[in-house]
Amino acid sequence: MEFSSKLLERAVNEMSQLPGIGKRTALRLVLHMLRQPKDQTTALSEALMSMRDDIKFCKSCNNISDVELCEICSNSNRNEELICVVEDVRDVMAIENTSSFKGLYHVLGGKISPMDGIGPHDLKIESLVNKVKEGEVKELIFALSSTMEGDTTNFYIYKQIQEYNVLTSTIARGISVGDELEYADEITLGRSILNRIPFESALKL
Repeated sequence: MEFSSKLLERAVNEMSQLPGIGKRTALRLVLHMLRQPKDQTTALSEALMSMRDDIKFCKSCNNISDVELCEICSNSNRNEELICVVEDVRDVMAIENTSSFKGLYHVLGGKISPMDGIGPHDLKIESLVNKVKEGEVKELIFALSSTMEGDTTNFYIYKQIQEYNVLTSTIARGISVGDELEYADEITLGRSILNRIPFESALKL
């Protein structure tokens, strides 16, 4: 792709690094921004810089937040004895949109994947196990994607907490094998949480 401007080329190259954005789409977006009033482009860049510099991760669940303790963890109406274990913040958003879950979350930051060089110590698993050790958690719901990596992560955590008095369940397989939670429709995802099954039963499927 030939560019008449090095500034344009740089902007397109940076934009094309975003997931799902190729060079042609990046060029279309950059040209669109170039046609907009300058203050609109400035507002966008300032919003991105502010997000990058000021955003925090909840000290309890690792969810994205503007303060040290996110709105979900600080909500006294949530059930602190029930924790839903998810891969990333997109899954929290997807489950919250169902309005079917009233417990808390624990964001792992990914899933165990030896092929990608991601092991248990690269994830927020130790802090989850510590929560269980403290004895305040009564049930963990595994809501990871139905993939080999997701199942491996579920099983690893299950083995780490097996000796403690805590129930473990997994979302019902209304979510197709291999699917990511963020792409599931709200009704299916909500029912999968409400109709969760004991994790031990899932191991036999």
